[in-house]
Amino acid sequence: MTGTNSPRATGASRASRAPRVSRPSARELIEAIVDPGSWHGWDEPVEITTDDPEYRADLERARERTGLDESVITGEGRIEGRRVALVACEFRFLAGSIGVAAGERLVRAVEWATAERLPLLAAPASGGTRMQEGTVAFLQMVKVAAAITDHKAAGLPYLVHLRHPTTGGVLASWGSLGHVTAAEPGALIGFMGPRVHEALYGEEFPPGVQNAENLMNHGLIDAVLPLSRLSGVAARVLRVLCAGDAVSVPASAAGAPATPRRVPGDAGAVVPSAEASIRASRRVERPGVRDLLRVAADDVSPLSGTGAGEHDPGLLLALARVGGTPCVVLGHNRRSARKGETAEGPGEGQALGPAGLRTARRGMRIAAELGLPLLTVIDTAGAALSREAEEGGLAAEIARCLADMVTLPAPTLCLLLGQGAGGAALALLPADRVVAARHAWLSPLPPEGASAILHRTTERAYEVAARQGVRSADLLAQGIVDRIVEEDGEGEDGEDAEGSGAPDVFLGRLGQLLGAELAALRAQDPDERLAARRVRHRRIGLPR
Repeated sequence: MTGTNSPRATGASRASRAPRVSRPSARELIEAIVDPGSWHGWDEPVEITTDDPEYRADLERARERTGLDESVITGEGRIEGRRVALVACEFRFLAGSIGVAAGERLVRAVEWATAERLPLLAAPASGGTRMQEGTVAFLQMVKVAAAITDHKAAGLPYLVHLRHPTTGGVLASWGSLGHVTAAEPGALIGFMGPRVHEALYGEEFPPGVQNAENLMNHGLIDAVLPLSRLSGVAARVLRVLCAGDAVSVPASAAGAPATPRRVPGDAGAVVPSAEASIRASRRVERPGVRDLLRVAADDVSPLSGTGAGEHDPGLLLALARVGGTPCVVLGHNRRSARKGETAEGPGEGQALGPAGLRTARRGMRIAAELGLPLLTVIDTAGAALSREAEEGGLAAEIARCLADMVTLPAPTLCLLLGQGAGGAALALLPADRVVAARHAWLSPLPPEGASAILHRTTERAYEVAARQGVRSADLLAQGIVDRIVEEDGEGEDGEDAEGSGAPDVFLGRLGQLLGAELAALRAQDPDERLAARRVRHRRIGLPR
């Protein structure tokens, strides 16, 4: 279903239409985003060629009202000094609808951005296909989507800011292909506009469904941003996504090996028992992936869900600079709790479901498309055990994550930060390099589950874990882990030394190490690095 073709028909019914507010024009939007004086338009004049007198009159009135010759503006400007290509809809021009001329203008702009290797920012506000032009207008969405696909395939960022309203074929093509997608507050965003739904079915569309905030909550968009914040957020995102082909390797990573090697922990370090590490990893106060980003990362931009209608709080996905190196971060998200609580049981923590793994795979795709390093952070008590998880394809999503991780062309680094129970942990493990915190561990099941299988009781969990070789020291010996990072201020039992301030000290040092590892991986020959990854996992468990 496509959108409307009249500025009087905005796609909202009388009952569900959003309150009237002042919306910036396309030109005002561009002026608010780009650096002053940096805008350069790319648009060539468009002639009116239609033989339909009513449509000609519509076009002439739209031109007089807006001062534009079509519903889209294209060109380039600078955002915090960076060249960026922009395409924006003018909703006052026949509801921002897309006909042949507008479609061709969009495609030429995208193709020029690709040729110039510019990141592309799109700001649609449209009712969809221009009804006066019919099916040939409808088909414009195909070529626009194809041009954007080529742009992304060239390793170039594509950002989208959905404005009020964005519906129909525009949302169903170039409005939904962004690496990162935001929307303006309260924007009406939907495939079928409420006005069309009411006309076709004789009833109002359920209120509150097609607004920006609801779509963010369901993992369809990443952020809700007013225009005043758009330029700053776009600049932050592009600092990560446009890191450039040149790689700057920190001195601490100089000479990093092209193949995995084992690096011992600190000389003389106390190696804790399996029980001590498992208990330490389950402490509520233990830092998680959010703490790591808070202490050790800059330019952090969280992304929301799969981009396809699913959101799982068990997985965090973000763009960031970790230890100075730009990367995609995806990690298990520890459940927050009040200070002083404990989390001793195997079921504690935020379980990861199929949607979380699909979110992880979205992060993998972004890393692959843009050539960014991928940092995975393992800290999970296990996957979700529920009817919904089974029917949602949990096992299949674990399998797909494994396949994607093993074959991903982007550099990959895994941090084993805490608990590493079962398939939910394994799904994020197959990386070029694996770094482990001293008290991190990895096991086929929570130790209590393994004990139940072997002894029909959970009481022997720590004994079983010790035999299974789950500790970071055991993983290092087996070649599963390449490096162990000591956790400052903690004794053998995993308790913080009094007044040590250990977590932030540990996270800061860890962040610098991760940044150096990521930069070193990025500097390696891609073919050699991918081949070494395959050999690494082919040899695990065989005689060394």
